[in-house]
Amino acid sequence: MDVYAQIAVRIIKQQESVIGPVAIEQANAVSGLKVDWDKKEANVSGDGAKVIDRLVEQYKKLFGQISVEVCKEAAGPLMSKLPAGKQPKELE
Repeated sequence: MDVYAQIAVRIIKQQESVIGPVAIEQANAVSGLKVDWDKKEANVSGDGAKVIDRLVEQYKKLFGQISVEVCKEAAGPLMSKLPAGKQPKELE
Protein backbone atom coordinates (compact mmCIF):
# COMPACT_ATOMS: atom_id res chain seq x y z
CA MET A 1 0.00 0.00 0.00
CA ASP A 2 1.43 3.40 -0.91
CA VAL A 3 1.70 6.23 1.62
CA TYR A 4 -1.49 7.97 0.44
CA ALA A 5 -3.44 4.73 0.81
CA GLN A 6 -1.96 4.26 4.29
CA ILE A 7 -2.99 7.81 5.21
CA ALA A 8 -6.51 7.16 3.88
CA VAL A 9 -6.81 3.98 5.96
CA ARG A 10 -5.60 5.76 9.12
CA ILE A 11 -8.05 8.62 8.55
CA ILE A 12 -10.98 6.26 7.91
CA LYS A 13 -10.13 4.18 11.00
CA GLN A 14 -9.95 7.29 13.17
CA GLN A 15 -13.19 8.67 11.77
CA GLU A 16 -14.85 5.29 12.22
CA SER A 17 -13.94 5.33 15.91
CA VAL A 18 -15.74 8.68 16.22
CA ILE A 19 -18.73 8.40 13.85
CA GLY A 20 -19.05 4.66 13.20
CA PRO A 21 -19.98 3.08 9.85
CA VAL A 22 -20.81 6.48 8.34
CA ALA A 23 -17.04 6.94 7.98
CA ILE A 24 -16.82 4.11 5.46
CA GLU A 25 -19.89 5.32 3.55
CA GLN A 26 -18.34 8.76 3.24
CA ALA A 27 -14.97 7.37 2.14
CA ASN A 28 -16.68 5.33 -0.58
CA ALA A 29 -18.11 8.57 -1.99
CA VAL A 30 -14.65 10.05 -2.64
CA SER A 31 -13.48 10.12 -6.25
CA GLY A 32 -10.12 8.37 -6.70
CA LEU A 33 -10.46 6.34 -3.50
CA LYS A 34 -11.46 2.68 -3.48
CA VAL A 35 -12.02 1.16 -0.06
CA ASP A 36 -12.14 -2.53 0.85
CA TRP A 37 -13.00 -2.12 4.51
CA ASP A 38 -13.34 -5.84 5.19
CA LYS A 39 -9.58 -5.98 4.62
CA LYS A 40 -8.97 -2.48 6.04
CA GLU A 41 -7.39 -1.50 2.71
CA ALA A 42 -7.63 1.48 0.41
CA ASN A 43 -6.44 2.16 -3.10
CA VAL A 44 -5.72 5.71 -4.22
CA SER A 45 -5.71 6.51 -7.94
CA GLY A 46 -4.59 9.74 -9.56
CA ASP A 47 -3.10 12.59 -7.54
CA GLY A 48 -2.81 11.12 -4.04
CA ALA A 49 -2.67 14.48 -2.28
CA LYS A 50 -5.87 15.62 -3.99
CA VAL A 51 -7.64 12.37 -3.16
CA ILE A 52 -6.74 12.78 0.53
CA ASP A 53 -7.91 16.40 0.37
CA ARG A 54 -11.25 15.20 -1.03
CA LEU A 55 -11.52 12.61 1.75
CA VAL A 56 -10.90 15.25 4.42
CA GLU A 57 -13.38 17.61 2.71
CA GLN A 58 -16.00 14.84 2.65
CA TYR A 59 -15.80 14.50 6.42
CA LYS A 60 -15.59 18.27 6.90
CA LYS A 61 -18.85 18.80 4.97
CA LEU A 62 -20.70 16.63 7.46
CA PHE A 63 -18.94 17.26 10.74
CA GLY A 64 -17.05 20.54 10.39
CA GLN A 65 -13.57 21.54 11.45
CA ILE A 66 -13.34 18.99 14.27
CA SER A 67 -13.28 16.21 11.68
CA VAL A 68 -10.31 17.92 9.98
CA GLU A 69 -8.43 17.84 13.29
CA VAL A 70 -9.20 14.12 13.64
CA CYS A 71 -7.83 13.59 10.12
CA LYS A 72 -4.66 15.57 10.89
CA GLU A 73 -4.07 13.52 14.02
CA ALA A 74 -4.58 10.25 12.15
CA ALA A 75 -2.30 11.20 9.25
CA GLY A 76 0.41 12.86 11.34
CA PRO A 77 2.81 9.92 11.69
CA LEU A 78 2.89 9.37 7.90
CA MET A 79 3.10 12.97 6.68
CA SER A 80 6.91 13.04 6.85
CA LYS A 81 7.04 10.19 4.33
CA LEU A 82 5.51 12.38 1.63
CA PRO A 83 7.75 14.47 -0.63
CA ALA A 84 7.74 18.24 -0.19
CA GLY A 85 4.97 19.80 -2.25
CA LYS A 86 3.04 16.52 -2.38
CA GLN A 87 1.31 16.84 0.98
CA PRO A 88 -2.47 17.23 1.12
CA LYS A 89 -3.31 20.89 1.70
CA GLU A 90 -6.15 20.02 4.10
CA LEU A 91 -3.65 18.36 6.45
CA GLU A 92 -1.11 21.17 6.64
